[in-house]
Amino acid sequence: MRTSRLEAFSDGVLAIIITIMVLELAVPEGHDLSALVHETGVGLLTYLLSFVYVGIYWNNHHHMFHLVQRINGGVLWANLALLFSLSLFPFTTAWVDESRFAQTPVVVYGLNLLAASAAYLVLQKVIISQEGPSSPLHAAIGSDVKGKVSTALYLGGVLCAVLISDSGPWIAVGCFVSAAVLWIVPDRRIDRAVREVSVGDGASR
Repeated sequence: MRTSRLEAFSDGVLAIIITIMVLELAVPEGHDLSALVHETGVGLLTYLLSFVYVGIYWNNHHHMFHLVQRINGGVLWANLALLFSLSLFPFTTAWVDESRFAQTPVVVYGLNLLAASAAYLVLQKVIISQEGPSSPLHAAIGSDVKGKVSTALYLGGVLCAVLISDSGPWIAVGCFVSAAVLWIVPDRRIDRAVREVSVGDGASR
């Protein structure tokens, strides 16, 4: 099977996730900047963080499937597992917002990030297993240092929120923000692999 339908479906789901998150934002009752900051400020910050994460996954997903020619049923199910994890973002983001970064909601949000990271890793593994160790995706990922570091940050953040009652949730949020910043920086490995594949396809024609 070709990847076009999977990519189109995934794009649609991610667009809906972002739409749901923005609809969760509360409109301030006042009509000045102070009302916006005090009534919606926290919601805007949590929305921004989750929006960045959805954007990161969309970007990486888009680049990854430029290196995939065909998919099987295993890839479809692995992709659905990723979309399921991401579809929980509106719920966990809203809970963190409404609780003002309380311990349990921050832990659940971190577990959501950890689940999405694990699902993406599984999707990569299933694709590489289908295409073999010589696949362009396997060569582009390499040792996947960024993936390992971000997973460690998610896990560390969850543990801090669980074990440190007062400042733990804020330390956890710092870990989550750090992981997002890590992935905002463009990953040149996949970009380079996509260009090489594009050049190779052009030469073969």
